[in-house]
Amino acid sequence: MSEVEDKYTRETITSLRVWVPGKLFSFTCTRPTGFRFTAGQFARLGVDNTLQLPAEPEIIWRAYSMVSGPFDEHLEFFSIVVPNGAFTSHLSQLKVGSPIYIDKTNFGFLTTARFETGKDLWLLGSGTGLAPFLSILHDPHTWEQFENIVLVHSARTAEELVYQDMINGFVEHPVFSELIENVKKRFVYVPVVTREKIPNCLDERITALLEQGILAKHTGLPMNVERSRFMICGNPEMVTDIRKVLKSKGYSPARRNTPGEIAVENYW
Repeated sequence: MSEVEDKYTRETITSLRVWVPGKLFSFTCTRPTGFRFTAGQFARLGVDNTLQLPAEPEIIWRAYSMVSGPFDEHLEFFSIVVPNGAFTSHLSQLKVGSPIYIDKTNFGFLTTARFETGKDLWLLGSGTGLAPFLSILHDPHTWEQFENIVLVHSARTAEELVYQDMINGFVEHPVFSELIENVKKRFVYVPVVTREKIPNCLDERITALLEQGILAKHTGLPMNVERSRFMICGNPEMVTDIRKVLKSKGYSPARRNTPGEIAVENYW
């Protein structure tokens, strides 16, 4: 068996969507046969070093959360364009039909299995940190596990509030509406735009919204250790700041064999 067959597979880009030119884009690709993952996990993606960057290997690898659900036939990923970034400089130039490599192993612990109890699930994300939460929302088990789900997505500008059709579609999802009662009443989407004043959007950082009790008031859902469970994904500074706020309010990290109320993902 070759190294490629042993460690990763060569897949094909099947669609591309530019959300914000030069900043944000997403793509779908074929799903490797036998590739399984839990909603919220991430994959290692590889692209050929076609630009022949001297400090990078022949295949450049980075971690990306799945947007797609664990039962979808394809894989979908959401990416920011990093100026002069070794990986995204290549990735942003790919076209439909281009190859992409996927490690056969799934990674990560940002899954609802981290929580043994709890009634309300708070998904707190910024930028491309939205991705794993969309995957989690695609999984019917999430809706069965929690009574209420709140998706908070923070972006700098309104144009960066992406995947609106998908988010709005969860409450009318044909499978969820058949299996789960009152999906529309149980799901709350909270868009946050920090650098513009936009109608129907909150405009402060998530940390401030938590500290001041604005999120609880805005959604009508009280936060407490018995009911509330938090998942956080975004840039490292944002994740660290939110964890500090939640810890100051009495919440603790959910670790292996240790119940808690906070789950985060670390790609870095």
